[in-house]
Amino acid sequence: MEMRMTITFEGRVAIVTGAGGGLGRAYALELARRGARVVVNDLGGARDGTGHSDAAAAVVEEIRAAGGEAMANGASVTDFDQVEAMVASAREAWGAVHILINNAGILRDKSFAKMEMADFLAVTDVHLIGSANCTKAVWETMREQNYGRILMTSSSTGLYGNFGQSSYGAAKLGVAGLARTLQLEGARHDIKVNVIAPTAATRMTEDIFPPEMLALFNPDNVVPAAVFLVSEDAPTNAIVGAGGGVVQAAYITLTPGIALPEGRRTVEEVAANWDRIADRTGEIVPQSGAEQAMLILKTLQG
Repeated sequence: MEMRMTITFEGRVAIVTGAGGGLGRAYALELARRGARVVVNDLGGARDGTGHSDAAAAVVEEIRAAGGEAMANGASVTDFDQVEAMVASAREAWGAVHILINNAGILRDKSFAKMEMADFLAVTDVHLIGSANCTKAVWETMREQNYGRILMTSSSTGLYGNFGQSSYGAAKLGVAGLARTLQLEGARHDIKVNVIAPTAATRMTEDIFPPEMLALFNPDNVVPAAVFLVSEDAPTNAIVGAGGGVVQAAYITLTPGIALPEGRRTVEEVAANWDRIADRTGEIVPQSGAEQAMLILKTLQG
């Protein structure tokens, strides 16, 4: 049987947002078990973002009881000053921040017709702006130390859509777009940025799964993929689906398309050639936005 080297996080400092329960708690516990010192961040609100609790402190106690090191933090990811203070506390206590898992989120599901814009903004503020706030707060530290591992949390809703989740979907595809640019900007400083789209039975999804499915989609089944994506030898620019013990890779692809000749670049020509435009034969997986223009030039040269 092939022997595999144990992946360790000894000497690493990790921040996990939304870590008072569910996926975030599971990530924090596993990172600590593997040697990381962990900032357990959680505002402690209800699923819709309201209220407070001592959830983060309880997870810290779990980690300490198992012999690990952790600190609780109650910063709201939507407040950049609070997030900067959280990062400063981690640096003061432990000298660095090597890992950030942007996991905090809220849900206010309604069909777009019935949704108030205040709810739309609240959801995007936590998921998208919150992820940007936390990443910005650690970015200079990671550049200075020439090392960083960042995990953004997307969703099948962001990647593929889901009825009644327009705000959540917009935010979750937004964090994927943020990740794809940051992995380019961070590359020369060994900052790797990945995206996970988890399927898990948590407080966020408790009313989506039937009872018999809850055990299958235990958050613990997402942990191996997530923790790998913030390890030293992680890939970068990956979008990974995980749930029920299954790990998947998702891709954003681009077809070669067709070149409409001069004089025939009309709406009618696009309509007439739609099947050829959408034909996935020869599609590519661009690694940066520039590759779209490059493929256009290649198609034009035909």
